[in-house]
Amino acid sequence: MVLLVFSSAAASAQPIDIDVEFDDVTDNNLTDLVDPKDLESSDSKFTVTLLNDDLEGNVASSSPVFDLLRVSNFSLQSNVSDNALELAAKKKPSRCGRGNPMDDCWQCDPYWHKHRQNLAFCAIGFGRNAIGGLNGATYIVTDPGNDNPTDPRPGTLRWAVVQERPMWIIFARDMTIRLKQELIMTSYKTIDGRGVNVHIAYGACITLQRVHHVIIHGVHIHHCKSTGPARVRSSSSHVGKRGKTDGDGISIISSSNIWIDHNSLSRCTDGLIDAIHGSDLITISNNYFSNHDKVMLFGASDGDGSEDKIMQITVTMNYFGPKLCQRMPR
Repeated sequence: MVLLVFSSAAASAQPIDIDVEFDDVTDNNLTDLVDPKDLESSDSKFTVTLLNDDLEGNVASSSPVFDLLRVSNFSLQSNVSDNALELAAKKKPSRCGRGNPMDDCWQCDPYWHKHRQNLAFCAIGFGRNAIGGLNGATYIVTDPGNDNPTDPRPGTLRWAVVQERPMWIIFARDMTIRLKQELIMTSYKTIDGRGVNVHIAYGACITLQRVHHVIIHGVHIHHCKSTGPARVRSSSSHVGKRGKTDGDGISIISSSNIWIDHNSLSRCTDGLIDAIHGSDLITISNNYFSNHDKVMLFGASDGDGSEDKIMQITVTMNYFGPKLCQRMPR
């Protein structure tokens, strides 16, 4: 058993007997996180217990076990009043009820931080059935560095996206992730940046190739560079040689049931979002685009283009900001 103790008085409290920084504590038997600053007591302690049996693989108590945990297997014991968490959550979100159905779907829930995976039911348009990592483990990215394209370490974003099972990926704190090679995602994944500022920038960016049911929400994607050729892991069981990338922010290739929502995208080498080679059932919503030449590309083929005739993409409620040049809705 690994025992961790946090003080609610300090949002940056360090865990005991574990080599990882972590800013949040878990609520009682729920699948998500509560920020200590939301708790109304200044002198309470919270004891979080994790059974090693709940981890996948052999993990020592001195290793970053948060990388591998299913958050719902935590329990929280507190000596604050029984209603402390309830009171902290009852402040009605200021963004609620503004007429955006995707935002109202989760922002009107004062307990959204406990119900993160409900986001999977909020999309509209052709990508409305994208479920991402729904019903999968909640994985916490703790390590923004140490990007190894062929052998990623637990704790990194790359380790999570190549796993061949559903995962709901969140982040322990604000961070900037510099990818050495393209981040190739597998199916049934959600990248959820709500509550923190996460930048994927100054290196390679995101590739969705022949995958399904992916949600990317709430991250900043910018200054994406062309990389490769190189060997890159595309799943937990496969590493292959990849050619030179275009330097897109998000490349969607022969993929379906994709929702790209509430991200900011700018200053990439080629496109910000490209959907090509028969990709289908996509919603691109609530994103902020700025400072770029080629914004979006829908459909591209070396043949007669017939594979793209099935393409169905919803582009809605996005903001096309300053210094954009071409490939925007007309």
